[in-house]
Amino acid sequence: MSHGNRFLTRRDALKLGLAAGAGMALGPRALFAQSASAELLSKPIPSSGERIPLIGIGTARRYDVATSEEELAPLREVLRNFPGLGGKLVDTAPSYGNAETVVGNLLAELGNRDQIFLATKVGAGRQGRAAGIAEMEGSLTRLQTDHFDLLEIHNLSGTADMLPVLREWKQEGRIRYYGITTTSKNQYEELAGFMRTEPLDFIQVDYAIDNRSAEDLLLPLAQERGIAVLTALPFGRGRVFEAFGDTALPEWATELGIETWAQFALKFNVSHPAITAAIPGTARPEYLYDNFNASRGVLPDAATRQRMAELVANA
Repeated sequence: MSHGNRFLTRRDALKLGLAAGAGMALGPRALFAQSASAELLSKPIPSSGERIPLIGIGTARRYDVATSEEELAPLREVLRNFPGLGGKLVDTAPSYGNAETVVGNLLAELGNRDQIFLATKVGAGRQGRAAGIAEMEGSLTRLQTDHFDLLEIHNLSGTADMLPVLREWKQEGRIRYYGITTTSKNQYEELAGFMRTEPLDFIQVDYAIDNRSAEDLLLPLAQERGIAVLTALPFGRGRVFEAFGDTALPEWATELGIETWAQFALKFNVSHPAITAAIPGTARPEYLYDNFNASRGVLPDAATRQRMAELVANA
């Protein structure tokens, strides 16, 4: 596999994927229109049966912007178009700088909050119950909403103090679902302990085609316990695009309706039977169309997943 550019950007990878899968004459919007007739794939949240599409939007770093029109314009277009494509899940956190404020302002401006499955987190519980509650109240204000569709304890921060609060808020209707997140393998055992003892609706973990450690413990346990799984960092912090370099998509991948390397990585991710949805960072309309195409068509079976993983492992 060629490695002529070890620091390939997402934009470059998208162009290369388009060239390999559909020809440079088609842009991402045209590719989405071409694929939109395929079934929109979704999975149920085990605790309720409510279905959500396989691909959501992550806001870490990318939505931590000021308020200039130049910075806000592409984010506005992403959040404007997302529900119309069939998307729902937008994930944020108070620790993502200005992201909650940006998301809240844009959803209010667009008037489409009721079309969004809005997820955020609480991390201040590490300083105790009162600090955690204050942060949660602040998130409601920043996001300009009266409830969270999902609230998760961020990286197991103050979990023992905050779980009773989340249960209370759920009973009061201020939270529809609750859970716990981690992006650290060192916390997997601790998270597994809470998964075994607490009726969690969700967990969120780091998982990518080149970062599969969650498969050993957390994903099987989530299936066993009926817990929905969101996957953060589904592109492996950019390593996936670097691994693919400037090579063309294999023919067997295009036969699955995969048109770009981003879709290759995302379809691998959400085809795991334990995973409910992936939340790639999405701050540009062209990436929205590209990512969301991974929620249409056919998902890889177990044998194809193995073939995909081996392709990356051998890169």
